[in-house]
Parts: sequence; C-alpha cells; structure tokens
Amino acid sequence: MKRALRSLVVALAVPAIAGTGCGGDDDAAAPETTETSEITLPVEPNTLLGSVGPGFEIALLDAAGASVSSIASGTYTITVDDRSDIHNFHLTGGDVDVSTDVGGTGGESFDVELSEGTYSFVCDPHASSMNGSFEVSG
Repeated sequence: MKRALRSLVVALAVPAIAGTGCGGDDDAAAPETTETSEITLPVEPNTLLGSVGPGFEIALLDAAGASVSSIASGTYTITVDDRSDIHNFHLTGGDVDVSTDVGGTGGESFDVELSEGTYSFVCDPHASSMNGSFEVSG
C-alpha cells in the first residue's frame, strides 16, 4: 500500500523535477553526482489517497500512508490516482457513492461526508478481486 503512495508522490514530483534544466558549457567535464531523498506530500489530516492500477491493485491510504481500515466520521477529501483505463475506483457506503470513469485515467478528488458504518471501494469491472472496505466510527 505504501507503494501506491510512493507512486503518487513520484507522479506528482516528476513534472516539477523535469522543469529544471541543465545549462552550461558542454565541453566542461563536471563530476556527475546522484542524490536520493524521501519526498513527502503535504497531506492534510482529513485527506485519503486512493489508487487503482496500473496492475490489478486498488488501495485507500490515510494521510500517514497507512491502509485505511477504520477512521473517525467526518468530512474527507479523497484524492484518487487512476492509473489504468480498464479500472475505476468506486467508493460506496452511507450516503456516499463516488467513482472515477473506467475509460479514464488521471487524478480526481471527491469531498465526502463519512458517517458511522461500513464503506467499500472496488474496481467495478474487477470487483471480485479488486476491493477493500473500512469502518467509520462515530
């Protein structure tokens, strides 16, 4: 599940990094250095991160990057990274029924009010193998 958050972090970080160019003299030989660092998203506490695809994976993570199994009731923003045009992310439970399109890809956000009960998220075309659920407590 943390892989899904890392993929989302990379997907958001690559355009920013790609915008930085190199300049200078092509004839000058400079030593090549490589640095690695952990990139952390500034995720608000009431944000949930959903992902689906590119393989047969679906996940819902909390702001800390942990799989959601139970959370408190309240208003949440669910940001979904849909990485496949053969899948979707569909969340149902209580009064909530939101989903991404099966034929589409990309990021989409939903503001939802989660009340006490059980919620399910699935890929509709592959619901028997791509699914999860969590509990919301009052």
